[in-house]
This record gives sequence, C-alpha cells and structure tokens, in this order.
Amino acid sequence: MSEKTNAQVLIGGKIFTLSGYESEEYLQKVAAYINGKINEAKESESFLRQPYDIQAILTELNIADDYFKAKKQLDILEIEIEAKDKEIYDLKHELISAQIKAETNEKTIEELREELSTVQKKVLKLETELEDFQALLD
Repeated sequence: MSEKTNAQVLIGGKIFTLSGYESEEYLQKVAAYINGKINEAKESESFLRQPYDIQAILTELNIADDYFKAKKQLDILEIEIEAKDKEIYDLKHELISAQIKAETNEKTIEELREELSTVQKKVLKLETELEDFQALLD
C-alpha cells in the first residue's frame, strides 16, 4: 500500500489539510472540483441569499447529483461492455466454426481433386484402349 499523503488545499476560501493514500495532485484536483461547484452555485443570487449551512447543503446536493449521474453512466457503459464482450465471444465462436468448416471443405476439395485425377487417368486409359480397339477393328 502506498504512503499516506497530507496536502493543504484551499476550499471556499479556507485552508484544509486533506489526508489520504492518493497523490497530492489528486487531492488538489478534488479541492478544485469542490471549488468549481461552489463558484458555479455562487453565480445564482438566490444561492447567495441562503444561510451558509443551506449553501453547503445545496453544494453537497450538486456534488451528489454529479456522482449519481456519473455512476449511472458508468453502469450503462459496463452493461455495454458486457454486451460487446458477449458479441466478441459469439463472433470468435462463429469464426472458429467457420474455420473448421473451411478446413473440412478444403479436405473434401483435395479428396475430390484426387478422385478427379484418378477418374481422368481411367478415362485416358479407356480412351487409349478404345483407340487401340478401333485400330484393331479397322
């Protein structure tokens, strides 16, 4: 496990010390995200008229909303990945079946070529015999 990291971050104009097993860059990124949500909310005059505790709750609700939307999107993507994995599995199975069929067909073609060659030799032999027989009759 990695070492615990402490990072001082500025959130809403106040300095906080965050601790975690993530990098300091990650902790700063989290703080920047929260500051972005706070600044986004502060663009609304009705938000600014609310008491601080209500502002905090509204900001938390916005962050929770982002989380649940991201989670829903992740769930959708995971379902799509599972479907794609199944499709790939099915296609690989079809490919293997087609390869086996192709190999079987190639063997059959080779056997038929050999049989054709044998029959052609017999035909040639019979034509020669026929010519010899006709020559005897003439």
